[in-house]
Amino acid sequence: MLLYQKINFYLYTLIKATAILFLTIYLLSSTEAQQFLKLPAAFQHFQAHQKENNNLTVVHFLAIHYLHGSPNDKDHEEDMKLPFKTCCDCISSIVPAFIPVGIQLSTAKFIEIPAIKNYLSQDQFIISSYPASIWQPPKYV
Repeated sequence: MLLYQKINFYLYTLIKATAILFLTIYLLSSTEAQQFLKLPAAFQHFQAHQKENNNLTVVHFLAIHYLHGSPNDKDHEEDMKLPFKTCCDCISSIVPAFIPVGIQLSTAKFIEIPAIKNYLSQDQFIISSYPASIWQPPKYV
């Protein structure tokens, strides 16, 4: 019984680690979650600004870099390396989820077409009667 429990524990751990790995790969490749990988650059940039101005707070730093656009100052290239400043080349797909309106299926109604009777006489289709009907002189009525 103990061996069975160890195998289940290792299998559970492996499945959990695989699920976390696939979820991480998905989030970093197809969403803007990869921007969080730029957080160390943001901390370094904040420390560089704090060395210039000791009174700089995190809120003021965020206001300078995110609320007032992207001013073209002396460290503009460093500013663009901050998270959520530029759009990365990620593939994002938006699948609209909607609930379809109730579909009503109707059964096909059969339409009866009455048989058409042929009112033409059979002698009109005799080959020798065609030229005779064309080349007759007009008749007085």
